[in-house]
Formats: sequence, structure tokens, C-alpha cells
Amino acid sequence: MNSFDLCVIGGGPGGYNAALRAARSGLRTALIEEDRLGGVCLNVGCIPTKTLLASVGLLRQIRRATAFGIRMTGTAEPDWPAMLERKNAVITGLRNGVAGLLENAGVTVFAGHAAFLDAHSLRIDDRETVTARYFLIATGSRPARPAFLPEHPAIVSSDQLLSCATLPESLLILGGGVVGCEFAALFAALGVRVTLVEMLPALLAGFDPECVRVVAMRMRMDGVRLLTGTSLSDVRADDNGVTARAGDETLSGTLLLNAAGRRPNTEGLNLEAAGLATGPRGAIPADADGRTAVPHIFAAGDVTGTIMLAHWATAAAVRAAAIIAGETPSPLPETVPGCVFTTPEIATAGWSPAECAARNLNVVSGKFPFSALGKALAAGETDGFVKITAERGSDRLLGISIVGSHASDLISEAAAALAAGMTAGELARTVHPHPTLGEALQEAALAVHGQCLQLPVRRKRPR
Repeated sequence: MNSFDLCVIGGGPGGYNAALRAARSGLRTALIEEDRLGGVCLNVGCIPTKTLLASVGLLRQIRRATAFGIRMTGTAEPDWPAMLERKNAVITGLRNGVAGLLENAGVTVFAGHAAFLDAHSLRIDDRETVTARYFLIATGSRPARPAFLPEHPAIVSSDQLLSCATLPESLLILGGGVVGCEFAALFAALGVRVTLVEMLPALLAGFDPECVRVVAMRMRMDGVRLLTGTSLSDVRADDNGVTARAGDETLSGTLLLNAAGRRPNTEGLNLEAAGLATGPRGAIPADADGRTAVPHIFAAGDVTGTIMLAHWATAAAVRAAAIIAGETPSPLPETVPGCVFTTPEIATAGWSPAECAARNLNVVSGKFPFSALGKALAAGETDGFVKITAERGSDRLLGISIVGSHASDLISEAAAALAAGMTAGELARTVHPHPTLGEALQEAALAVHGQCLQLPVRRKRPR
């Protein structure tokens, strides 16, 4: 009864979507999840953080009501327990939805920890054995814990911080990547004193520095203290909180959030029994099709140690499931959009000007600020801009960066344009509805060739 065509290990976005794809292609499919369906993204990552950020976004808007001509008769204050209750309700509803989809598709779901016995079978919690012709490992990742951090309840991961019963009075954050910056924006808006320490010279390594500067400026305006180019050391924790050294200064906080990155979840899978070895940081090497060193075992998502994004995990895992089903799917795109849900948001697709320079590409860029856009002015969201980079000569779109309100929604058009191989001229000629934030993409494309009508022309003064 426990023999399948495909066994998927891991019930996150990559795993459950791959299982659905395989089952709908006629494969007898099993899925094994040791914790909760939906994985990190649904339970302690993307969905809960964005649910809380939605509450904070509404709080920000209410506090700005007078600027929109709305008279306030009282003050708006956050209710953290109620926010957590709403967050949990959203998660539960989505998790139940995933379970329903898997059941309707005929996927057999096992709860428990899987470990390989050999290349074609595995054991679940020492209670039952599953065999399969193919396996897909999609076990995701977990927070990486630097060795210098002591074990103490006051030193928490992002998973743990999302379930704190009460708001901390102050919060130290180790790491200025996506997780660190999103949590800094969230808790600062709730009145928590936040200090963020990043050892690199700037926040959000890999994102367009010009976009990052806009976000860093807003974070400082919201009261976040940013210490970049600084290492944290001598971390101590007790019942009174956490202290640490940052350069010559001693910092203190109620809690310390470890946001120093993530590492693949491969421990305890007994991969050696299946003939697999892990690479750096415990990742499973896999080719562009998701195939590992053992041809009938595939891997996708964070566990491969490549692009740690939920939407990339889904795309890669679903493609692997199609290959296992005997189909020939299209290759995955060369570039993947990424988003940072700070205030304002950052979203990118393709290559930044710096990445283009590293590839020796001759480029030209165009930029359009939201402060010159009618819809942004009407909505009171004028921070940021859209920047488009194209190859000089061919006019081929190479990269699009957005910093501003709803950047994460706007980037989908940019990703589609890049995937279609459009030129800046073709994007500029695409009629965009007015008034919308999407017009900024068209205007930035026009600006690539100096044809933007919405910005004043800088005329040279006669000598």
C-alpha cells in the first residue's frame, strides 16, 4: 500500500505544489511533512509576516488620516494579541486549504520525519516504510545560528519572534538582510525600540544600492537605529534581556533576533543511504532539472542552497514533477524577481546596473520617481522610483528595480517583460491605464531614451 510513483519529502510551497502537479499528471503520489503543511513560508515566514505587515500598514494609514482630510477623534494603537490572532486565523485557513487540495488530488499525506533506508525506500518515524520510483526532496531551510550566539530564550529566531505573546520593549537585530529589515520595519512601527546591526557596509546586499538608500532613510525616520559595517560580539543573555558589543559600544535589548541567514534542512534524512552527499552548508547539489547525483532523486527549493525564495521553490519543484511525469517543460527563467516587504517595498527583476557591469554589458538606464506620478500623489505614497536598465544598441531589457508602495505587485509586469525578451521601446509603447502606479514603468522605459514627458527637461544654459 505504501508504494508510489513519486514520494515528495517536505510540504512547503515547492513540495505540495509538486505533489499536486504529479498527482494531476496521473502519478501515484505521496507527500511527507514532519511539521505542518505549508512549510516555513505559510506557517512562520512569508504569510505571517505579511499578515502582520498588513496590520501595521493600516495603522500607518490611520495615523496619517488628517493628511487625507479625515478628522480623528481618538488615537490608533496596536493590539498585538489581536494581530497575532488574525495572523493565526489566516495561516489556519490557508493550511486547511492546502490539505483540501492534496486530498482532492488524491495525494497520500504522511505526517512524520522521513529518513532514507536505501535509494528507493525510506522510513517515517520508525513506524512505516514508503517506497517509490522517484523522490523529490523539498525540505526547505531553517535559520542559521552563528556559533557565538548563546542558547537563551531571549535570543530568538524569526520563527519564534512571530509568536511572542507580548511586544518586547526593545529589540536587537543581528543581520541586515531581507528578514532583518522586514522585522525592523514591522516592530519599529509598533513602537518597539529597534537597533539593527549588519557587518557589511550596507543593508540588503545584492539589491540596488539606490533602492536600499531609500528604505534605510525611511527606517531611520521611523526610529530604527542602523549600525552597518559593524560586527556583533560578546553576546550575553539573562532574565533581564540581552547585551552585546558593537564596535566600542555596548548595546542592550529585551530580545535579540537572529536574522543571520538560513541553511538547508538536510540533517536526519540519512542521504548517505540513498547515495547522496551534501555540499556547502548542507545543501543538496542538483542540476537545472532538479536532478541530483542519483538520477531518480530530485531536489528543489531552499534545500539546494541556491535561490531561497518560495516562488522559485514552487517553479523548480513543479518543473521537476513534470519531468518525472515524462513531460518536457520549458526551462526556468534566467532571472527571478525578488521582493523586500519593508516600508517602502523593494522589488527587482533581472540584473542591476552593477551586475550588468560585471558582465561587461554596455547599458543605459532610465528612472522615474513616484513623486511625479498622479496616482502616487493621490494616494500619498511618493517615496521611491522605478529604474529600468537596457542594453545599449539592442535596447533589450536587462533589469528593473522598484522601490516604493506596491513595488511587490508592480514587479510582476517587469518579470513578464524580461521573460518575453522585450525592449525598453516595446515597454514604453505599451499603453498603461491612467491613473495607476504601473504608469511609472512606462515612464521609466521612456526615460531610457530621454523621451519621458512627465519630467522637466534640463536645458543647458547658454555660455
